[in-house]
Amino acid sequence: MELVSLDAKNHRENGVIKAKLADGTSFLFSTDYLNSIKDFSLWEEGKELSPLEEDSLRFAAACYKAEKIALRLIARAEQSCLALTAKLGKRGIEAAVVREVIPRLTDMELLNDIRYAELWVRSRLGSKKALSPLWFLSSLGKRGIDKTSSLNAINRVLDAETEYALLLKYLEETEALEGKGGRFLKTRLKHEGFSHEVIEKFFETI
Repeated sequence: MELVSLDAKNHRENGVIKAKLADGTSFLFSTDYLNSIKDFSLWEEGKELSPLEEDSLRFAAACYKAEKIALRLIARAEQSCLALTAKLGKRGIEAAVVREVIPRLTDMELLNDIRYAELWVRSRLGSKKALSPLWFLSSLGKRGIDKTSSLNAINRVLDAETEYALLLKYLEETEALEGKGGRFLKTRLKHEGFSHEVIEKFFETI
């Protein structure tokens, strides 16, 4: 397939080029997705593309298109890697393309699971279901956030005051104070992920 034209001058994004092939198709692609083509800078209009080179161009164009869709989703709301992967898949984007786009967005800090988790935890603090650090950890895990990222986010949000308020909420909602005594309650609170300092602070008040 002959490469009819390459136009990098009339696009506002650096590294984005418009290509036109001899069959009349034209598309935009980003050179950042041309990993398999090492000598692209030497290409000229009229070049006869090998099947591999043509496939690489079309793949780069598909990645660029998927990236634009991803950026629109990110602009609407913070996304996790898993959630964005699922949303792109539902839009019919090939898995190989998604696997190329997600790491690039992560490298650009447009996707950040810890940031997503932190915002999610803050937004759920007032929820009746949000009763303990363990609940947050489990809920984030169901959203595809790994344990380390989840714990980092939870620790950032739950300062001593916020965690203590959460502990009081847990006791009120679960009626745990009606349990089997102080030692049992301490074990239960520890299992729910409350810190030693916050647990001890509570017991100093009763």
